[in-house]
Amino acid sequence: MSSRYLAIGFTPSCGTAHCGRVHPRDGAGGRFSTSVRPRFLLVGQAADPVLIFDRQASLCCSERPGPPRFERSWVAASTVLHGAEGRRAVSHHADEHAGGHAAGDAPAGEVSAGLGDAGIGTYEYDLSRRRLRADTRARAVLGADSVTGLEQRIHPDDLPFLAALVTRGLDRSAVYDVRFRLRDGDRTKWVATHGRLLRTSDGIPSRLVGVVFDTTSSREEYLPDAAFLETVPSAFIALSPTWQFTYVNTAAERLLRRSREEMLGGDVWELFPALVGSAFEAPYRRAMATGRPVAFEAFYAPLEAWYDVRAALGPHGLSVYLLDVTTRHVLQEHAERAARRNELTARLVTELVGTLDVPETASRVARTVVPALGDWSVVSVAGMDDTGSLRGMADVGWWHPDPALRPLVEGYARHRKVASRANSFLDRALTTGEVVSLPEDAAGEIRRALAPGPARELITELAPASGTVLPLRSRGRTLGAIGLFNNPGRPPLAGEDLATARDIADRASVALDNAYLYQRQRRVAEELQLSLLTDPPPLDHLDVAVRYLPAAEAARVGGDWYDVFAPGGDVTIVIGDVTGHDVQAAASMGQVRALLRGIAVTTGSGPAALLTEVDRAMRALGHDTLATSVVARMDAHTPPVRVRWSNAGHPPPMLLEPDGGVRVLTGSDLLLGVRPSVQRSESVLVLEPGATLVLYTDGLVERRDGGLLAGVRRLEELLGEFGGLGAEELCDALLGRLVPTAPEDDVAVVAIRPRPDVRHQSGATAPHPAGEIAPSPIVRARQRPRSRGAAGE
Repeated sequence: MSSRYLAIGFTPSCGTAHCGRVHPRDGAGGRFSTSVRPRFLLVGQAADPVLIFDRQASLCCSERPGPPRFERSWVAASTVLHGAEGRRAVSHHADEHAGGHAAGDAPAGEVSAGLGDAGIGTYEYDLSRRRLRADTRARAVLGADSVTGLEQRIHPDDLPFLAALVTRGLDRSAVYDVRFRLRDGDRTKWVATHGRLLRTSDGIPSRLVGVVFDTTSSREEYLPDAAFLETVPSAFIALSPTWQFTYVNTAAERLLRRSREEMLGGDVWELFPALVGSAFEAPYRRAMATGRPVAFEAFYAPLEAWYDVRAALGPHGLSVYLLDVTTRHVLQEHAERAARRNELTARLVTELVGTLDVPETASRVARTVVPALGDWSVVSVAGMDDTGSLRGMADVGWWHPDPALRPLVEGYARHRKVASRANSFLDRALTTGEVVSLPEDAAGEIRRALAPGPARELITELAPASGTVLPLRSRGRTLGAIGLFNNPGRPPLAGEDLATARDIADRASVALDNAYLYQRQRRVAEELQLSLLTDPPPLDHLDVAVRYLPAAEAARVGGDWYDVFAPGGDVTIVIGDVTGHDVQAAASMGQVRALLRGIAVTTGSGPAALLTEVDRAMRALGHDTLATSVVARMDAHTPPVRVRWSNAGHPPPMLLEPDGGVRVLTGSDLLLGVRPSVQRSESVLVLEPGATLVLYTDGLVERRDGGLLAGVRRLEELLGEFGGLGAEELCDALLGRLVPTAPEDDVAVVAIRPRPDVRHQSGATAPHPAGEIAPSPIVRARQRPRSRGAAGE
């Protein structure tokens, strides 16, 4: 027999084997080559070469001198013991006890002697007879030569697992790779065994044939004592390379909700089938295959728990530590949901502070709550009559995040109120002030509450599975309702989401109530303002057109005014602006207007003298206000019309001449309410036939992005374009080109144009044809179209 032995080193990471012949005395100095292919593989591990033997060699040694060290990552026995040749290799150890060996193979005694020199014993266990046959080294390692004696030496904590392995575990795998403890006097010895189950020709389990060796030194280095593992709070399990439970501590029993006896020896994938394909399987298999530790968190649905998992490959297989972190995840989810609720609430507040318009408020609420609280929404609000009272309900806000379905929601909102029958779910919410829920078959419930028509057809097409209506109440009044609808696949609004929806409804109610109060205040200011702006008297020699537009915001209404009167034949035209806004400004404007009109009628003073007398009267009466004004007095007894005018700090009048030229009438004195003793000037101009005098307030020309001077220049340019228009048409054209849809300030405009085709008579007036009433410029201004369309458009 050759004095040199075969050796093989197996590298799992690349899946290659390196073979060669090494003399035991050469140790690590021996040369390896891949030219020699061993015929049989017995057992191996990642850090050291595998042990091999073939027909020419009785034993192969490890790469290092001395007995092999079986530590770190063991290559699964199924990898190194396989097929007919694997069974034949293991049979060498059994043949020693049978007294022979196969022809052409190495003598069994030589094989056993070689393994003994390496510290490895061989054994055979007859399952039916419970008979153990072991060589000398195996008996030394086990400290027993019978099954009864071995059972007495096995540690009591490991005995159930080994018994389960023999009775159940080998039904699933013919190969085993097991570590267990033996009691050796006062100390505990760790033993490793690798083997294979042999069956009869009928497939009945017959014998266990394998090798056994002492791993106490390496085991103590890599696996803590079981007593320690029982004290740690983390669950600990050990899995063999063939995925059987080899150890389970008490914490793991509690965590996995199974007893140790149920798990030991059992296949982890069969005992916990939900692991297959879950977030646990891939990291487990990766750690077992590569030897690299893994750490992750995953949710295990059958136990409804989150686990923090640490897994690493050791000499006993895969060590897995599990810590239940469900509470942390629940708290984290609560915190995240609370953050989302706060974000939603903050977004709603941001949206609502930007408007005090009722339909726009409803529209912003509908957009904000979707899709956070529902798949689509409809917001209903009460209408306000001319007296400021709330009357009826209308769906003015709606939203769907899907542009393709948005028109369906809009159509449903437009037709729902008309089609609703008595005691509908919306009516119940509005009447009771309580939340009304439709947890299932919402589409059917709503259809039954609608009359046949478009609304019923649209709700059938939208097909909500559930719905919730939250009333909008503030200061004891029901202002409207929010309808939230969910499609199939999304649960009904409940729990924390419902609480969030209630909070949203409360905040929206306050914003909506403020919008109603604001609208009522604006209406009062408008009515007061308009009540003070009378229609100009009919004149036979002049065309006088007046326009007034209130500001879009109530806080900006109330300062501008105009006046036209002809007490003694001459026509006095006034335009002015009191500083300040709202109802207080409207009241101050009314006082200044009344003073000016009264003084003008009683004194007959010219424009400059009239402004001076008004300024003195304001000081005498204690009117603490400032105002700008232009007063023009026209002597229209004979053509052409002669105009005397004076300006108290007001934007300059403009003269549109018959040839289309535009002249800015400059020259202005101090505004009213500052120094009554100021000397005021007066100018004169001739208003030729075809010319137009234009008076206006700053709301027509002043903008935040341009200023007053830029606006005046813009007006001058536009007047040149509108030279051929009459007074009425000119006013409408100026408002249409210069005033935005929602004016920031109120606007007053007066246009005066002589009538060349009418005979002038002193003090005469031309009545309108019988049955015809002069149109009110105030009414016309109030009816000017505004962007008040349905919300969501």
